Amino acid sequence: MRGSVIFDPLLPWPLLAALAAFALALLVFAIWRRLGGWWLRALAMLVLGAALANPSFQQENRTPLNDVVLLMVDRTASQGISDRPDQIAAAVQGLEARLAARPNLDVKTLTLDDAPGDGGTLLMTKLVDALSEIPQSRLAGALLVTDGQVHDLASAPAMAAPLHVLLSGHATDWDRRLIVKNAPAFAILGEPVELTVRIEDQGLVPASTSPTASLNISVDGGLPTSIRVPVGQDVTFPLQIEHGGMNVIQIEVAALASELTDRNNTAVLQINGVRDRLRVLLVSGEPHAGGRTWRNLLKSDSSVDLVHFTILRPPLKQDRVPVSELSLIAFPTRELFLDKVDEFDLIIFDRYRRRGILPSVYLESVRQYVENGGAVLVAAGPAFATADSLFRSPLGEIIPAQPTSRIIEGEFRPQISDLGARHPVTEGLDSLTPPLEDGTPGWGRWFRQIDVTQDSGNTVLTGAQDQPLLVLDRVGEGRIALLASDHVWLWSRGFDGGGPQQELLRRLAHWMMKEPELEEEALLVTAQGQDMLITRRTLGEGPRDVEITGPDGSVTVLQMSETSPGRFVTEYAAPKIGLFRLKQDDQAALIALGPSAPREFEETVATGEKLAVLVNTTRGGIMPLENGVPDIRNVRPGRVAAGRGWIGLTPRQAYQTADVTLTSLVPGWLFLLLASLLSVAAWLREGRR
Repeated sequence: MRGSVIFDPLLPWPLLAALAAFALALLVFAIWRRLGGWWLRALAMLVLGAALANPSFQQENRTPLNDVVLLMVDRTASQGISDRPDQIAAAVQGLEARLAARPNLDVKTLTLDDAPGDGGTLLMTKLVDALSEIPQSRLAGALLVTDGQVHDLASAPAMAAPLHVLLSGHATDWDRRLIVKNAPAFAILGEPVELTVRIEDQGLVPASTSPTASLNISVDGGLPTSIRVPVGQDVTFPLQIEHGGMNVIQIEVAALASELTDRNNTAVLQINGVRDRLRVLLVSGEPHAGGRTWRNLLKSDSSVDLVHFTILRPPLKQDRVPVSELSLIAFPTRELFLDKVDEFDLIIFDRYRRRGILPSVYLESVRQYVENGGAVLVAAGPAFATADSLFRSPLGEIIPAQPTSRIIEGEFRPQISDLGARHPVTEGLDSLTPPLEDGTPGWGRWFRQIDVTQDSGNTVLTGAQDQPLLVLDRVGEGRIALLASDHVWLWSRGFDGGGPQQELLRRLAHWMMKEPELEEEALLVTAQGQDMLITRRTLGEGPRDVEITGPDGSVTVLQMSETSPGRFVTEYAAPKIGLFRLKQDDQAALIALGPSAPREFEETVATGEKLAVLVNTTRGGIMPLENGVPDIRNVRPGRVAAGRGWIGLTPRQAYQTADVTLTSLVPGWLFLLLASLLSVAAWLREGRR
């Protein structure tokens, strides 16, 4: 119970003020006229004013409320390193015991986990949400068990109660991390790109630590290259991308036994390799109807640099025209086929016939070019079946099929072989044109094919009499393709409905240049948020299982389902972000989901500096848990709430009003009687005078 005197006016306060002003004016007039009872009239007016103000006694029936203390425990990823989990568990147990022993106190304990994605420690956001559910009149204080590495300080709330930070970790903690300062998303094949990294030490670094560190760099999971770099300085080094498509670059600094964690010692970059321009050498053996088709097809692409070597006047041709009138500049044959042959991405021999113009040493150079990683496409004409065939040159050692000296004349439609239905060069080509009535691809007819016997490689297209038409093969580090017909140009002219010539040659060129999306044996993985879409492309058959190794070393095996010939697919929802390694038979792939070193591990050494301003504003304290759990005391509002080995809470003495009773102090009739007596007395006194 608690009582107090209040005024419950019978009239609004503005009206009472106006009446008081009028009464005061009358009183002044009475004094000016020197009326003898003016002071009695003043008392009468005062009594009437008090009656209108209606003084009352208010009595409240109050129910006391307990104070509330907010205990927030940071259990994000950085709190799981070293001995912090045990340290935090002991601290929470000790705090809850001390708080439970205090009377009239409710404890609200909350746990903070990692923010979705890579949001880090959103401690202030969690604190704001918690305070919105606690009446400020009951809040006695807030205790934060954390490492102090907060990523949302801009959301810090204003608090009227003490805020205390209880720091995990140890004063001797230190950590080393790898920072990627600059890395491009795209790189041109064959040209070096610059990566800038920095190795940074945090915390109390041991004096015995070396000022340099070993940096290991690997591409697509290959053998790493190691270099020594200084610690605490930006280091820029060149890196050359060797293949098109996505390249996974893993950079790692060797971990030391005494540092907190090695989760931030690795960085994974994904750089997309692109070709600046496609350099093609077209070697035409003799003029024919399809010769210009090759040239027009290659020149129509602005990203292609074409060098066309054509033989318009064979050595045996006798037309009595002086050689000096046929050419002003000697063609740089030696430079093309010996000195600069490795600069071409693709060499095409179109109906080439051996006539002694290109010596065997030049063709031997082309063979070595293929074995060292180059690409050659042979578009065979009738000469391929003769003694002048390109097969009779040093290139014959790598051509995947040999001619039988027979030329098949007559109409036929190219068909995709059973193996070709699984090969990415010809897979789905038949769907680009409407099929014929018998279900075969609706492609235009060809009329000539060189009969060949396949020695190696894969036949993806067949022609007349079901003979090999397009044969693909790998030679050493390079690739070679044989098209056993010179009538592919009929498709570009639209004869008999035409065919997918441009798409076929595009795929063929990209396969020969080792583009990852056209590899016949490949394990591909793409990220969709934190999910993976895994695709296995193969020429083989049978069920497939993929083995996934997570960033923590855990292994998951998933069965893949065949969605189309030679294509197996599965999806995987990753439980966490990081670097994942995939393996299926002899194929392997890498993919990074999110950053390899999450935001939680960018700064791992515990510190109170980030929260110091907020703590000082509330007169709270920052206490290291390695010194033990602090004692808890009561402090008055506005006083210092932390000291050596103790922290303070501010009792609020909040209550809830259950009932209110209002009683007038003086009855109304008594006010009226007093005012009447004073008025009559004033009149009598003035009358006697």
